[in-house]
Amino acid sequence: MKVAVVGAGYVGLVTATCLAELGHEVVCVDSDPRKIELLKSGVVPIHEPGLEPMVQRNSQDSRLHFTSRLRDALESAEVLFIAVGTPPQEDGSADLSHVLAVARQVGQQMSRPLVVVNKSTVPVGTAEQVETEIRSALAERDREALPFAVVSNPEFLKEGAAIDDFMRPDRIVIGLGDGAMAGQARDAMTRLYASLNRHHERTVWMDLRSAELSKYAANAMLAARISFMNEVANLADRVGADVDAVRRGIGSDSRIGPSFLYAGTGYGGSCFPKDTRALMQTAMHHGSQMHLVEATERVNQTQRQILARRVKDLFGPNLAGRTFALWGLAFKPQTDDMREAPSRALIRQLVLHGARVQAHDPIAMEAARTVLAEDLADVDPQLQRVHFMADAASVLQGADALLVVTEWKQFQNPDFEAIRDTLRQPLVLDGRNLYDPLHLQRLGLAYLGIGRRNALAAQIASRLRTAVAADGSTAPTPAMVHA
Repeated sequence: MKVAVVGAGYVGLVTATCLAELGHEVVCVDSDPRKIELLKSGVVPIHEPGLEPMVQRNSQDSRLHFTSRLRDALESAEVLFIAVGTPPQEDGSADLSHVLAVARQVGQQMSRPLVVVNKSTVPVGTAEQVETEIRSALAERDREALPFAVVSNPEFLKEGAAIDDFMRPDRIVIGLGDGAMAGQARDAMTRLYASLNRHHERTVWMDLRSAELSKYAANAMLAARISFMNEVANLADRVGADVDAVRRGIGSDSRIGPSFLYAGTGYGGSCFPKDTRALMQTAMHHGSQMHLVEATERVNQTQRQILARRVKDLFGPNLAGRTFALWGLAFKPQTDDMREAPSRALIRQLVLHGARVQAHDPIAMEAARTVLAEDLADVDPQLQRVHFMADAASVLQGADALLVVTEWKQFQNPDFEAIRDTLRQPLVLDGRNLYDPLHLQRLGLAYLGIGRRNALAAQIASRLRTAVAADGSTAPTPAMVHA
């Protein structure tokens, strides 16, 4: 099939490339000429494992093309995907201006029957707005009779595993309207995804509004599981339980399952924070309220501060003269995405209280440098107290503790003895529960995870509190670390 994809961002580029990999002829459109030139030369401006060689292969085989001219893509397209951004507005609602602008341009330039597929994450009712924009633009050209259909086909792609998610999907959600072209739209979408359904029918057909709500509901459910386990972990800290044992205990229940039950420093990225807030705004707009989703968001905002709180509990509120080693900056491994990354809140708090930060991330260093310059513009605009180190070992030099923020595989089996011998004190604050507390204890490392710890941590905490009190500073409270 001949397909156009508008938007060469994360969702659009993955969608265009994977559809080309399935054998379709795809034209990817973006308004940024620089991005288009990079893609034409085989350079992918985002980090996603396996994406760049796939772009290069399909471009060389003439199945994937890039242009900044929508008209070129519309000349032969049977299906057009809208995959542009829907950034949050100040109130948390999704900004649909880019989606609706594309819809208007499509109506102004289309010259043949077309199935318009909304791939962007959008609130319930957006498909009708897209249809209205296209129909209005057609009327201005006296082309009202030109047939088209609007389809909702939300994406369910995890950053770092997007290609596998697209090529081996759990489900393909497709929402259809009931207009004159509904049958043709269903046929087109069936042909488009035929190879993904060959051995197992993965398509879930529904109406437009249900498809739009499915995307938000899925992300809100996953976010709620994360926030729930973070609350359980915080309780585990107080009662002396191990949240990892609790996770395995409840995850073994087939009604619950093991996924998204990992306690940590809260969720980040471009999806969960944005989509939970947009869902709350949608509910308010329709006179309802999402109490559970609101609680999920509140818990997450609090959880992002947990490592900073623990540092201040241990070392006191004045962190001047202290240095902390950070492993991980991106919001999750296999990406350089710093959007709402927990590391940002942590670094701001450390710097705000006078600390020096030494950080390493395998991929996200440059992206982090850019966003942290903005985050710290009021306290450290030149990033004089944030140092980006070339490797994981060098961040340990002269550091008072190691803080693990992102669960990169490179961090999962480190040289613990080297960590112990290099740090000023043998203390690991693990924001992703990567390590075994008892194993670290045998090696002489104090360990504080999220909802799990070892006995050495209590000894270190007691010693640090005594030292802080002796310095005349306000003694830290034992709210999060119990002696």
